[in-house]
Amino acid sequence: MIHSFFIEHSYLIGLISFLLGWLGMPVVVRIAKAKGFVVRPNKRMSHTGAVPNIGGLNICFSFMLTYLLFEYNQLSQSQFFLIGLFAIMAVGFIDDVLVLTPLAKLLGEALAGIALIGFADMRITHLHGLFGIGEIGVIPSYLISMFILIAIINAINLIDGIDGLASGLGILYCLFFATYFWLVGDVSWSILGICMIGALAVFFIYNVFGNREKIFMGDSGSLLLGYLLTAFVFHFCEENAYHLVPEIYHMNAAPAVAICVLTIPIFDTIRVSLTRIKHHCSPFKPDKNHIHHLLLRTGLNHIQTTCVLLSVSVLFIALAILGRNWNMWVLLFCDFALATALTLILWRVINKKTAQNNS
Repeated sequence: MIHSFFIEHSYLIGLISFLLGWLGMPVVVRIAKAKGFVVRPNKRMSHTGAVPNIGGLNICFSFMLTYLLFEYNQLSQSQFFLIGLFAIMAVGFIDDVLVLTPLAKLLGEALAGIALIGFADMRITHLHGLFGIGEIGVIPSYLISMFILIAIINAINLIDGIDGLASGLGILYCLFFATYFWLVGDVSWSILGICMIGALAVFFIYNVFGNREKIFMGDSGSLLLGYLLTAFVFHFCEENAYHLVPEIYHMNAAPAVAICVLTIPIFDTIRVSLTRIKHHCSPFKPDKNHIHHLLLRTGLNHIQTTCVLLSVSVLFIALAILGRNWNMWVLLFCDFALATALTLILWRVINKKTAQNNS
């Protein structure tokens, strides 16, 4: 009866995740400071003092404990998914502590992807008529799914550059997928999203409003979040490809909808990578050309920049819902055009401000 009550009132599950995270975060902060798991100010960071950078551990444990508490009966079906989850978190934690090379980090992501795609069998098997292609073979499915997983994981990783941005976007994205899965009756997947919302909410508070107990997500958190969002995208697209949802909630342009929802990290990663290549630099070379860096150059602070990008993300989610049954190319064009237009406007503001400062 208790289990059924919480399932019917799913927001309480998010509250449990939040409370577990709230109890665990001070412990993680103390351990990080004691063991030296901190990041100090440098030319790419604007914080002061040594700040713990393993907030992803608390996100992972509060999320996992809550999920297993309410969905223990799904363990036999989700064991490989959870193994991949721990694997990607471990890769991120090692990178936070030791700083992995891009190749080593990529190999770690691929190993976690094998658990998700190969063993858990969560992958893209249908292209929804894109390029006239429907169902695809096993090998193309594995390759396409692995590419998507690595792309999303690194896009979320790269957008984690200022206070509250990655966690705020993660809350929005998990809310979108959790709500959709709940509406179509896919309760287990909805609970996954709800558990992550509660875990991310605790981190958001500490990251944005924390003073002496401020903490960063680190790669252990951003890679974990990217992994979970990739699983959501796979499941969301597959459900719509094979009409496994009530017709009223079916989305003909499901892949384009997923891209539209994740526009900010995806578009920013593509733009930054192309800019680096254009300037004959490695796409993996860090710089200050991400969208949040550009907004900071207009004079906004971290919280203001995060609020702007969260608001813009809501706009893209609204576009995704509005265009859910459009032709996929039409929705993708509108998405790309809007993102490009907003970026050009931002550059005009930056150039204007630069001219004013130089005059």
